[in-house]
Amino acid sequence: MTDIDLSDLAADRDGSQPLHGYLASPAGTGPWPAVVMIHEIFGLDEVMRGHADRLAGLGYLTLAVDLYSAGSTARCLVATMTAMIRGRGRAFADIGAARDYLAGSPDCTGQVGVMGFCMGGGFALLSASDGYDAAAVNYGQLPRRLDETLAGACPIVASYGGRDPSLRGAADRLDAALHSAGVIHDVKEYPPASHSFLNDAETGPRLLRPLLRVAGIGPEPDSATDAWMRIETFFAAHLQA
Repeated sequence: MTDIDLSDLAADRDGSQPLHGYLASPAGTGPWPAVVMIHEIFGLDEVMRGHADRLAGLGYLTLAVDLYSAGSTARCLVATMTAMIRGRGRAFADIGAARDYLAGSPDCTGQVGVMGFCMGGGFALLSASDGYDAAAVNYGQLPRRLDETLAGACPIVASYGGRDPSLRGAADRLDAALHSAGVIHDVKEYPPASHSFLNDAETGPRLLRPLLRVAGIGPEPDSATDAWMRIETFFAAHLQA
């Protein structure tokens, strides 16, 4: 597990300067299928790195790209969220740079998936039609032009919390749109869970955590266990060469 510099690849795409990422490699000798992982709104913290490590443990060369590499979290957050809403911008260049790294690595089989959490889940959904082999969308915001976004999308596994006030009805809408688009998919809503339920610890600024806790946002272990099992099964079916 190591931090890597993606700045040169990002420069080729007019992406962030600098751009960094966290690379988690499976045990043993590759090559392996790979996953670009996109962090939640609070950044590439230890919980997000733990998700990358977990994917590596499942046999995937995983690169968690740090979309906040080029400045303060607050400044980068505004630019990153703006890019997600518009469907274009520097964040997409950074995600593409991470994919370029994996696709060019001798440790990669050539099969590359994308996975995201929260904000990153929104980016994973927006990226699903960009030539990836599979996508895992975890409580990601649905784009305004959902049907257009899903045209030509790769297989998608998605998980949402039934108690997430920001994404009410998102699972049903996504499931229906994927069915209409003819995209292979597995979408599930977990009634006991809210936002960020796959995390195994609280995240975000410490001053905000009591408020997030009151809102029910954070870990929900039973739902997370099932969601990870579905992701493992789905990736095994669609990312293995």
